[in-house]
Amino acid sequence: MLLALDIGNTEITMGLFQGATLEAHWRLTTNPDRTPDEWAAAIGGFLIQGGHSPNEVKAVCLASVAPAVTQSVLDGIATATGRTGVSVHARSPLPVILEVDEPLTVGADRIVNVLAAVELYHADIIVVDFGTATTFDCITADGRFLGGVIMPGLRTAADQLTRRAAKLPATELKPPSRVIGRRTEECIQAGVLYGTADAIDGIVRRIRAEWPAGRSPRVIATGGLAGVVAPLTTSIEQIHPDLTLQGLRIAAGHLGLGW
Repeated sequence: MLLALDIGNTEITMGLFQGATLEAHWRLTTNPDRTPDEWAAAIGGFLIQGGHSPNEVKAVCLASVAPAVTQSVLDGIATATGRTGVSVHARSPLPVILEVDEPLTVGADRIVNVLAAVELYHADIIVVDFGTATTFDCITADGRFLGGVIMPGLRTAADQLTRRAAKLPATELKPPSRVIGRRTEECIQAGVLYGTADAIDGIVRRIRAEWPAGRSPRVIATGGLAGVVAPLTTSIEQIHPDLTLQGLRIAAGHLGLGW
């Protein structure tokens, strides 16, 4: 089996593949204070709770944008499974072209999103990934990453709002029944969620206006909060919640890992 990990600044998404099938997935908090032994216990515990032995893991592939925890997680994986994790990065021999000014600065999560979009959709695609940041990855059908947009993530924006305004309470991120809020929580929900949705539609409109040869790319959403925001937009056409994990599976194949 293949263990795939998307290590973000806030969360780690972990998936277990049998062949091309995602058998199970979990989310962990990205905690830089955890020791390798603690990561080993957490990862091994998730596998066992899911009905799998750590010994079933034959390969590990990961994408990390949180260097402070990457080595500790790798050490924990080695302890739990006996396998050495392979990291995806801008120099990895993958069938994508990073057609940007500074290709070595492109995040590993964006690279695997590009790879997944190319191999799963075979079309011009904008991937909107809802994480700590909300990213827009612009990908052509022939595997060129054109660049994109990075804006503050939904939860990041909400946390900053409530942290810096003493009288605004922390609020569950769910769409309110109306835009004109009658309570403080509704006002925050409307501002953060509808503001994000309209920002996404506006950015997609601007991206499409610049797209090469006047083509109109499809818009695919992924990430933990995609299911909350996508229905509020007019531009997002499909949600693929496991796109990044699927990109890691595809990358593992190109990197010669067997599972």
